Amino acid sequence: MTATENQSQLATRRLGKQGLTVSAIGYGAMGTATGYGPSDEADSIRAIRRAHEIGVTHFDTAEMYGWGEGERLLGRALTPIRDEVTIATKFGLTKEWGQDSRPEHIREVVDNSLRYLSVDTIDVLYQHRADPKVPIEDVVGTMSALVDAGKVRYLGLCEVDEETLRRAHGVHPISVLQSEYSIFAREVEPLLPVLEELGIGLVAYSPLARGFLTGAAKPRDQYAPDDFRQNVGWWAKENFDANLRVVKALAELAASKGATVSQLSLAWLLAQRDFIVPIPGSRNADRVAQNVAAADFALAREDLTRIDEVAPGGGVGSRN
Repeated sequence: MTATENQSQLATRRLGKQGLTVSAIGYGAMGTATGYGPSDEADSIRAIRRAHEIGVTHFDTAEMYGWGEGERLLGRALTPIRDEVTIATKFGLTKEWGQDSRPEHIREVVDNSLRYLSVDTIDVLYQHRADPKVPIEDVVGTMSALVDAGKVRYLGLCEVDEETLRRAHGVHPISVLQSEYSIFAREVEPLLPVLEELGIGLVAYSPLARGFLTGAAKPRDQYAPDDFRQNVGWWAKENFDANLRVVKALAELAASKGATVSQLSLAWLLAQRDFIVPIPGSRNADRVAQNVAAADFALAREDLTRIDEVAPGGGVGSRN
């Protein structure tokens, strides 16, 4: 099946066993507020609303995406359609890039997020990163109390190991794990059987490898000094050309199927498990439509084998 644009609706996927059902492809809103150079609010809102128009129902943000600015923008974009979407946000980081998951801080951040997003309930609340100073049982206990209070519907964790995930799930059901996952970043794969066992969904952030899998990657010195890609090993001088060759091979495979390398990359993720939902982010409405069209693009077994041959083990260099 060839990928097409302008999908009026998307297939849905179930994340966890608690009732969370979302579109097969979601929208990651980090780039609307931080990390990838200057953004235009009007363009971002158009992109978000275009995503909804073509079937996206799940939108992801976080406190640290502009320290409230990202949540405010997403809230403004989604207010007219609030009842038709699910919104996820996160707590747990500090402006100094530390961790803070003290119970009182969690409650403070959640109250701020409710106000910034202009919602009565957060659909999915994640701990953004584990806090070594606060036992996960205390963190999830606080999150569970927020569910009981009606401020949160479903719980999630980001980038945790198996032990932490099992301990958390024992306190309150975890519906979804969010982790970086793409053809270039495969570190989460050993956890997939655990997620399947526990009935936990996976939301894949940076499914296009922070833009490398769009075919538009530029050398590191062409990005702003504060661009996140300045610190990603795939862009290091010794790795960049090798990764370009991988993307070129993937793009050739995609073209033979009538698709873009972005669509191929998203379709690859969807083919890994039926409980995986990628959340690509773009501030361009046309690119959003191209990404969402990947949900209608089927990969054959030989395509998946070829992708593994082209990128065995992922991208060259570290994702961090």
